[in-house]
Amino acid sequence: MNDSGIEQTSQTVSPRIPVALEPAAQQNSRVKEIFIGLDGLRAGWRALIFLAIVVVLSFAFNAATRSFLATLAPVGTITPVLVYFSHGSLFLFTSIAALIMARIEHRRYVQYGLPARFAFGKNFRIGVVVGFLAICGCLLGIFALHGFQIDGLNIHGTTILTAFVAWSIAFVLVGLAEEFFFRGYLQFTLTTGIGFWPSALLLSGLFALAHAGNPGETKLGLAAVVLFGLLLSLFLRRTGNLWWAVGFHVGWDWGETFFYGVSDSGQSTYHNLLHSNFHGPVWLTGGSVGPEASIFTPIVLLVVAILFSLCYRENKYQIIQIKD
Repeated sequence: MNDSGIEQTSQTVSPRIPVALEPAAQQNSRVKEIFIGLDGLRAGWRALIFLAIVVVLSFAFNAATRSFLATLAPVGTITPVLVYFSHGSLFLFTSIAALIMARIEHRRYVQYGLPARFAFGKNFRIGVVVGFLAICGCLLGIFALHGFQIDGLNIHGTTILTAFVAWSIAFVLVGLAEEFFFRGYLQFTLTTGIGFWPSALLLSGLFALAHAGNPGETKLGLAAVVLFGLLLSLFLRRTGNLWWAVGFHVGWDWGETFFYGVSDSGQSTYHNLLHSNFHGPVWLTGGSVGPEASIFTPIVLLVVAILFSLCYRENKYQIIQIKD
């Protein structure tokens, strides 16, 4: 009788243990899958942590310097000093965030697209020349349809030299900051999750969204920004790092802002070399946004993409899974 009682008790108790624990184990497994993948913390969460670091640092910096920065230039005008603060700080904070994430992920900072051994080397210099020629081609197309003219020099004497140096430094910072933010750590990390071109398209959309608040921005202008981002991603894909893209970005912006002195993303310039004027429909000139919103910009970017693809046929961008 006692034996049967013991047997009955064991039959009653033993099945309850897995039944009670199984739902909790499954729930913990599902939660873990949301955050953890085969390569550790999932790419989306790593990207969000990176963005959170950049946003917090940028917010603190802007809160501390807002009053001072407002004195550097009138609203809607860009100056070299203003660029030093705005894009210099963005590049600094992006680099800090990337270094923190590299430490967390046990990777090397160089994997995120800016290897120091190639800094300002051949690819950068070629990119600068091509970027400058690209903005020249865009303005030449507008000129051919009688929408652009140059009236002469805007500055003279030693001011030309000082402005040349000041704007050159400024746009190197712009190229470094914007390329590393949009196509450095974020491109690398999202590529590990969803692939290169889906990541490039997503980040190019965010690149355009960052320009959406520009004065007088148009749909054509935003579309051109997306194409601009995809072209820069192509440079990264084929060369393996960001230096070609940084150079192109520098050459385009330097030519647009300092050399020709036309509106850059809806902002007027200060101490630019040439005095230029637009006249004609918005689709031709880009209106208050500048030539970036002209119909000729996507045409020029497409031509650059085709010629670049013919010269650089091999995909050199690699996601190295081996960690330090």
